[in-house]
Amino acid sequence: MPDGNIGQSFRRTEDLRFLTGQGRYVTDIATPGALHGHVLRSPHAHAGITGIDTGAARAMPGVRLVLTHADLVAEGIGPLPCPAVVATVAPIIVPARHALAGDAVRHVGEAVAFVVADTPMQARDAAEAIEVGYDPRPAVVDSRAALAPGAPQLWPEAPGNHVFRFERGDRAAVEAAFAAAAHVVELDLVNNRVHAAPIEPRAAVARWDGAGFDLLLSGQGVHGIRRQLAVDVFHMPESAFRLHCPDVGGGFGLKNFLFGEYVALLLAARRLGRPVAWVADYTEEFQAAVHARDLRGRARLALDAEGRFLALHADMAADMGAYCSSHGPACPTNSVSTAIGGVYAIPAILLEVTGAFTNTAPVDAYRGAGKPEANYLTERLVHAAARQLGLDPVALRRRNLIGTFPYRSAMGMLMDTGRFGANLDEVAALADRAGFAGRKAASAERGKLRGMGFACFLETSRGAPHEWAAVRFAADGMIELCLGTQSNGQGHETSFPQFAADHLGLPRERFRLVQADTDRIVFGNGHGGARSLHVGGTALVMAMDAMLAKARPIAAHLLQATPEALDYASGRFTVRGSERSVTLDAVAAAAQDPASLPEGAEPGIDAEAKNLSELVTFPSGAHVAEVEVDAETGAVTLARYQAVDDYGRLINPLLTAGQVQGGLAQGIGQALLEEVAYEAGSGQLLSASFMDYCLPRAADLPDLDIAFGEVPTQSNPLGVKGSGQAGAIGAPQTVVAAVLDALAPLGVVHLDMPLTPEKIWQAIRAVSGCSLPGGA
Repeated sequence: MPDGNIGQSFRRTEDLRFLTGQGRYVTDIATPGALHGHVLRSPHAHAGITGIDTGAARAMPGVRLVLTHADLVAEGIGPLPCPAVVATVAPIIVPARHALAGDAVRHVGEAVAFVVADTPMQARDAAEAIEVGYDPRPAVVDSRAALAPGAPQLWPEAPGNHVFRFERGDRAAVEAAFAAAAHVVELDLVNNRVHAAPIEPRAAVARWDGAGFDLLLSGQGVHGIRRQLAVDVFHMPESAFRLHCPDVGGGFGLKNFLFGEYVALLLAARRLGRPVAWVADYTEEFQAAVHARDLRGRARLALDAEGRFLALHADMAADMGAYCSSHGPACPTNSVSTAIGGVYAIPAILLEVTGAFTNTAPVDAYRGAGKPEANYLTERLVHAAARQLGLDPVALRRRNLIGTFPYRSAMGMLMDTGRFGANLDEVAALADRAGFAGRKAASAERGKLRGMGFACFLETSRGAPHEWAAVRFAADGMIELCLGTQSNGQGHETSFPQFAADHLGLPRERFRLVQADTDRIVFGNGHGGARSLHVGGTALVMAMDAMLAKARPIAAHLLQATPEALDYASGRFTVRGSERSVTLDAVAAAAQDPASLPEGAEPGIDAEAKNLSELVTFPSGAHVAEVEVDAETGAVTLARYQAVDDYGRLINPLLTAGQVQGGLAQGIGQALLEEVAYEAGSGQLLSASFMDYCLPRAADLPDLDIAFGEVPTQSNPLGVKGSGQAGAIGAPQTVVAAVLDALAPLGVVHLDMPLTPEKIWQAIRAVSGCSLPGGA
């Protein structure tokens, strides 16, 4: 058991209010006098707008305002920006994306008008009374089809629907390696389009006080959204906007972005001088928030005669949807390039990505944001290589693992630490491979196919660089930990006080987390990229050290000693070699009294710090899954799942396990169940509700058995590596490997996610002369 707070599995402080109905989400906060907004959305995937008649809607009871694109133009409202920075072969094409559609709509659910009324139902009824003239156009919903000659064109400035062309790696070295290879493995792969589906949909309340805006929202990164609203959209100073979040019911990346609904809300509040509230329903979330993944293409792996990896090449098509969302272009390019090749020593790698516009909702970051795609294609190639060469999948991986550190990958990533071999060895031991034959035979007696799949993962954790933190002594005796990063369910109210308590030698109960408010937080990059403890925790350590540095001379003055003669421990400054001491609280109180200050000292010991760091950490792990497949129906049962992961130093193992298990559930969902589907030709969304978009339930999951191996990183003072995304990165390829292992005796060698019963049933039936368990 650890001596201090760090490393202990305390239950989450915030859970008491969440479990007793005391959480405060956007819709829990009463807004006296608020009006209500509703969005009229396009029923077409692609159509010109020939006219909009809002007369009948404006005349309906309770209606206060109807906004269209013409109002945005009249007010000088700019389009939503795409701040992603990607080193593409040619500049990224970023067509104007307005909060309300202008001359055309380009995906089902695109916003056309915004109605404000006294009640939500009045706003909805009025929206249905708006007459919109549409001129339907051909639609395309698949990235490879969109890039093909003759495809329907979305934008005149993007010929062939090309958004960008990205290349990173050593082409000459890769081509030479493939030319000399003894074996080459090639796969066509699809990383299916998914939706984050947070339990709380997007919601916001906008106010205007005559001089500036106030936006209460369910979000993840208030400073970034404020900057875009101020600079790019409203052309006003950032100081004219206050953005703040109460409790947030999940984000997973989706709530990091600026959406057109926020723009319409703010404009309506300014026009009417009243608060305006809006809450999305789940169909709107599926239609018009953002989707994720959707990376398709061909990947190949070169090996020598002994099965050592020589080179990896991937040429992929990335679906951007109809518009470039905030960080959409960076996910399949920059992010994939940092993690492609995974935990393996591959001397040469080349990644090529072509971005495509399609008549679908925009694609952006979701838990992992490029790292799941990179690891999936890497591990699928390794799995196929083991099958093709007749090698043990664990032994092949072990032969090619990175084993010495520091190590610089072929894509330039410098890894300082890792335990890749130990992760794999330990998970192989947990898998009980010797007992698998017996479990497989027992499954066969029940008419089921059983398979075991191994996979590894490498995360490149940081998200946005740089972070800010402050330590403030509040009037009620609490010490406020002010963070520019943000929790939306990760347990920051527990983990940050946990290490702050050890750092300052005070009880955890003395600390209060302050976040997600641009009036109280000077700067911040919010949450995303498993960055909070790595980047934000470092900023907080720096702020605590800065506070102690301010307190030390004041304590010395109170104790009539020199600052150098003081030691600090357990919340108290002590004169070395004596019993004379003063508490940190007493110093904080004295610091408010000018008479108690040494000459030249400023009142107060509150302090802040900015962590200007671009360092990346490298969480990693090895996973194994066992599945049963019903050959008669194609249904998959996930029977076992085990993982051995390294997240560096663990502040709270219980919270880490919870984060990883949540990510595993989402990764398993992508592998087996989840897919955002559009109808070819019409572009209609076929998965617009939870009736058609299947999320995993508790009954779909076995016990998720996770073990940790701690190898602290040197890239930050806490030694942490980040665990928020890892489960979603490691699970898809592990589950797919297990299903393919189960189906291998039948001759099924390839499937694309999600591995639905129908897809598996069709694959089994397509194999001629297959022999099914029980003689089926």
